[in-house]
Amino acid sequence: MANETAVTKDKLVQDLKIVISDAEELLRATASQAGEKVAAAREKVQDSLHRAKAKLSETEEALLDRGKLAARATDEYVREHPWRAVGIAAGAGLIIGLLIGRR
Repeated sequence: MANETAVTKDKLVQDLKIVISDAEELLRATASQAGEKVAAAREKVQDSLHRAKAKLSETEEALLDRGKLAARATDEYVREHPWRAVGIAAGAGLIIGLLIGRR
């Protein structure tokens, strides 16, 4: 479940980067357009884009911090219980080997 959450957050970050990139491209493409409504819309999009970039930066930072915490916790566990960690890794390797061998 936690792995699915991490994958979903990573996908969200990637999707937001794509949206930001597309919005920036749209702003560049419409730079030559004139008019009060177009200027207001461009300004609104630019404000939203800046907020999205800031939020994306915060989200990436939070994800990196959580990843580091998980890595530290795993390292501590392995150091405290080395044989249990070896057993878990061997069991996981066995299961993966069996699943691959069935193909």
